[in-house]
Amino acid sequence: MIRRKLTVINKLGLHARAATKLVHVAGHHQCRIRTGREEPFIDAKSIMSLMLLAANQGTELIFEFDGPDEQAACDQITDLFADYFGEGE
Repeated sequence: MIRRKLTVINKLGLHARAATKLVHVAGHHQCRIRTGREEPFIDAKSIMSLMLLAANQGTELIFEFDGPDEQAACDQITDLFADYFGEGE
């Protein structure tokens, strides 16, 4: 299992479009991906669960990746956050 803390850095936070991109990336992996500010974590493959986090800019989320392709999933989601969810800022 990999555990990583990621900060939401884009201006609009984890809004609908960003959450959709996160679900899309997470859904391509077999491993279990969970996230949240603190336990209990939610399923990062669920758009509704992600939206309920109400993660604004600056929110630190803890991600847990557990399964056969956990490293690839961790790398891709880390890159997605670093790229501001493809929004430029």
